Amino acid sequence: MNRSTEDELQATITDMVVPCKGILAADESTPTIAKRFAAIGATSTVELQRAYRSLLFTTPGIEKFISGAILFEDTLEQIADDGTPLPEVLVRKGIVPGVKVDKGKIPLANAFGDEITQGLDGLAERLRIYKVQGARFAKWREVYSISEQNPTILGIEANAEMLARYAAVCQEEGFVPIVEPEVLIDGNHTLERCFEVTEAVIHAVFQALHRHRVIMEYTVLKPSMVLPGKEHPVKASPEQVAAATIKVLRRTVPAAVPSINFLSGGQLPEEATANLNAINILFPNAPWALSFSYARALQQPALKAWAGKAENGFAAQQVFYHRAQLNGWASCGKYNSELEK
Repeated sequence: MNRSTEDELQATITDMVVPCKGILAADESTPTIAKRFAAIGATSTVELQRAYRSLLFTTPGIEKFISGAILFEDTLEQIADDGTPLPEVLVRKGIVPGVKVDKGKIPLANAFGDEITQGLDGLAERLRIYKVQGARFAKWREVYSISEQNPTILGIEANAEMLARYAAVCQEEGFVPIVEPEVLIDGNHTLERCFEVTEAVIHAVFQALHRHRVIMEYTVLKPSMVLPGKEHPVKASPEQVAAATIKVLRRTVPAAVPSINFLSGGQLPEEATANLNAINILFPNAPWALSFSYARALQQPALKAWAGKAENGFAAQQVFYHRAQLNGWASCGKYNSELEK
């Protein structure tokens, strides 16, 4: 890698990894955003998607708590209500635009119950186009279901290999890769079972990243927290989630990684914030920044307040600002539930 590419990567990390700030995930695919809109009684059209993302990005003051935003590739070409390209709206606020580059998941052959993500073909060429459109970092997600037999060893190793190959291509093209291994919250598994799977998954991911010579200093990890399954009868407290999550990270993530930005993964907005706060209180001197890269846990309250109607835009922006603020505080360990009011 040449010096100018390294300088480019370091500049992006410097702008993305800022104390008490996190990353907005606004990269829902067309089918996913259609589901989100259906839940609020809105029909998903290209224009409504544009209007909604414009509303989020133009919210006054969010740059105090958000340093980066992951966009769906179509959003890179869309404009705000005043005609400004949406990536430019973010740049003017000091928020770094990024892009989701994977092409969705399919079943993994010979690993029943496991899946693998597609999208490596032509990735370098796509990244060059995204760079012209304003993106400076990328994101790729692999998912792992928990059952008695899943994830299999093949599933863990194949998914780690995909994440590493993606990350290597990104860095070659001057993009900081966000590496997202998501252990799903679906199921009735225990906290202990989630811990076991998460440790195996992240360990395999970093082995693969090393094998592919990915530079840790220019890589961001986006993991799930260690949680019991949604259907498990015993819920975990924020302190239990934090202790288990920190234990996994200390065992598996090199200190050279600048930032760990958790996904919310089906948690309620208040849960995701409280758990992030507990992680930062329990581990104030971590070698990495411990922050957020939330989609639903940041957007859901604003989406409900908006309900697909232009006249609700100001109210939705106020709700979005408040949720971003709470998560900004949580990424410093300064949140408490009284602030929800």
